[in-house]
Amino acid sequence: MNSLQFLGQIVTLARWEIKRTFGIMGKSMLPAAVILFVLLIAVTGFTAERGLHLQDGLYRMGVDDPKLAAIFGGDERFSIDVRDSVTLVEHRADYDIVIVGGQAYVQRNDRGRSALKTLQRDYQQYLDSVYSQQQDLFAAYPLWIDLQEVKSEIDFSATASGQTISVSPASTAPPVPEGPIVQVPEPDPGVAISTEDLRQGLQESLGQQQDQLARYSDLVGPESPFGSFKTPSQLSPPLPFDSIILVFLFIFPLYFTSQFYMMSIMQERLERKGEVLLSSPAGAPAIIFGKALPYFIGMIAISAGIALYLQVPLAILLPLFPVILFFLANALLIGMASRSFKELSFISIFFSTVATSYLFFPSIFANVHVISLVSPLTLVVLTLQGEAYTLSQYIFSTSLFFLTSVTLFYVGIVNFKEERLFSQAGILRRIREFVSTSLSEKHPWVSLFAINAFVVPFVFMVQMLLLVLFFNLPMPLSLILLIVSAAFVEEIAKSVGICTFLLESPQLFSWARVVLGAAVTAAAFLFAEKLLLFVTLTQITESVFGSILFLSSGALTLILPFLLHFTGVIIVASFVKFTGSKGYIPGILLATIVHSLYNGYFILGWLM
Repeated sequence: MNSLQFLGQIVTLARWEIKRTFGIMGKSMLPAAVILFVLLIAVTGFTAERGLHLQDGLYRMGVDDPKLAAIFGGDERFSIDVRDSVTLVEHRADYDIVIVGGQAYVQRNDRGRSALKTLQRDYQQYLDSVYSQQQDLFAAYPLWIDLQEVKSEIDFSATASGQTISVSPASTAPPVPEGPIVQVPEPDPGVAISTEDLRQGLQESLGQQQDQLARYSDLVGPESPFGSFKTPSQLSPPLPFDSIILVFLFIFPLYFTSQFYMMSIMQERLERKGEVLLSSPAGAPAIIFGKALPYFIGMIAISAGIALYLQVPLAILLPLFPVILFFLANALLIGMASRSFKELSFISIFFSTVATSYLFFPSIFANVHVISLVSPLTLVVLTLQGEAYTLSQYIFSTSLFFLTSVTLFYVGIVNFKEERLFSQAGILRRIREFVSTSLSEKHPWVSLFAINAFVVPFVFMVQMLLLVLFFNLPMPLSLILLIVSAAFVEEIAKSVGICTFLLESPQLFSWARVVLGAAVTAAAFLFAEKLLLFVTLTQITESVFGSILFLSSGALTLILPFLLHFTGVIIVASFVKFTGSKGYIPGILLATIVHSLYNGYFILGWLM
């Protein structure tokens, strides 16, 4: 079959997939989808015009002064009653906050404390508005900060040493002015902005604090109208909240669309409907890619449409491309491994939780730390912010997604046959079946080497997720957790190939062949590990965390890691050889302990 015939089969199957999908939707889902879409547009328009009012009237406040009611009446979260002080005291249980004689009394519960925090924010905004009207503006705002953005060059290396400084004790007595009162000239603001322009800008900034997000959160400060010059209240962490919300706007429809591909694969397995496709001249690659093509094009079109709507460069599709492939590849495997739609839902929810954590959590630190580059969404955030990224950063962020996607599609293709598609074995048994298909009894060492080399990108992806999760924990707890968890992940990955051989074809493996298989596994894992590190992950490997995940030891860079990998594999394989599948868990635990002690010896100096 030439390439044109192969492409023709893919296009034909893609057309069939479109007709089948819309045929199913036309009968049951299409009318409901149209109604829901119209309702979504209507609700979105109403919300855009009127704003969010979910918290209107959330707290009940009683005051004895109409002036206080006027001050706090602009916050819709408060339902305010103006009554005399005697009535308020008698019925204080009916209110979350009661203000009598200028004193605030709060209910001693979570609702009361939340209402008090809201009241404090509103009162601070009122004070700021009063300060901005003062004649001497610099007496009200004595500190102006010229904020200069500096690119983070932190490599999260552990500090070698530090100095302890003492904190001056806080004085409990207020300062007492000394000397005569004299008139001083108004200081030079140091900025090319007049006092009245500063005053007007401050009032505009105060208006921003009524924003739906800003008024509910202490993390988001109002934007300064003066560029880099800010007051302390206008400072906020450089976290890209707006960009992350827009990134979610991209990712959610992509993941949602991939679910249709997952369900399409599952539909072929129900009542053996896929036998028709399997008996057709089209092979497994054409079937898989043909069914995926409509969803792939749809995901690209959705992303491009959102990019055009947001008026951002279409180059934003570049970091989204590997994410789309990753979603489709996982949808294929989940659809093939699940026995029912109930099991499919459980596995897909678990996958979405892990994938969302890996994609979104690092991107929060897009403006803070190099660790954020483990996620392609960080590149999307940078694009939305108008910042450029380098080719090396693109490779670093996307290589694991490309490699894992290719591997998953390969596993799906070689297992897309009758005995695999229509099997009703459990999920663990199904995974073992998928792995065994990639192993060859005629060429056991070549297949064992290949499968261990291809599993390395998955190991790195899981370890990158662990790095992100443990990064903010205090030292040395974060290092210890990373040492143990990284070792556990590696030992599971290395054991997959040889243990599948031992369980599926135990007659092929004498003790001598077990030792040889462990050596091949260790060599494959070491080869793929070093190759991938050399090509992509240099930014992480120079750090103290990277040295735990990807340990090197100078002149012994190859010998010691090889012996470590060999020892871990031979431990697990020996347990499985002796006791079968029951020995797998004890073998993994013992291998993890040995691996952790090895890393701990070189990193933290254990046993020294």
